[in-house]
Amino acid sequence: MSFKGNLPNKGKASQIDETASLMNRLESKIRHLPTSINKKVVNSFGSPSYLANYLHFFDSESRQQQAFIRDCLPLQNLYLELYDSLGEETFVGEWFEVSQDCIDQFASITEDEQWIHTDPVRAGKESPFRTTISQGFLTLALIPMLTNSVDSEHSVYPGARMVVNYGLNKVHFPFPVKVGKRIRARTRVIKLIPMKRGLEIVREVTVEVESSTRLACVAEPIVRLYF
Repeated sequence: MSFKGNLPNKGKASQIDETASLMNRLESKIRHLPTSINKKVVNSFGSPSYLANYLHFFDSESRQQQAFIRDCLPLQNLYLELYDSLGEETFVGEWFEVSQDCIDQFASITEDEQWIHTDPVRAGKESPFRTTISQGFLTLALIPMLTNSVDSEHSVYPGARMVVNYGLNKVHFPFPVKVGKRIRARTRVIKLIPMKRGLEIVREVTVEVESSTRLACVAEPIVRLYF
């Protein structure tokens, strides 16, 4: 195959050279791959970041791993589906109220019973928020529920044999959640990393508070799918 079209005009010769280099590397790597993937690459022409993502996909795989990807249709389809929406918001969850009972149960389990979380009377007098607030790690722990990732009846990744919570790249709590407030999650996939017999997915999850411009949590959870 050969690439046709105009290089993206970004105003810098170095960026154009980088794009051309990515194209040359990519063309030599995808000749043997399925037509479905080949077409996706061609359709992504003109976007250096997309081309680089594809190169990462193929560069990181051995011949044996590439053969598995070619033969595993669910993995192919999932990768292409996620790649099409890479960087775009794809999920907005339902509102969930953070009650005092929820805060107290989390405090009891984790022994994080600091008065700003569990003593409404003292918090009303001494806290700058004039009420109790959720533990930051409670907000983080709610992310699987807020993103519908723990529904045993409807898997987010139905083609995967096993889904593993691999951890987080980063997590921040920009603003606390006051008791009685409602929160919800928004997500977007920001990175796809092929691996042996599977795929690693990095999402950005933002947890917003109803009627507030300040976010309660910004995190990058990582899941690994095995096929």
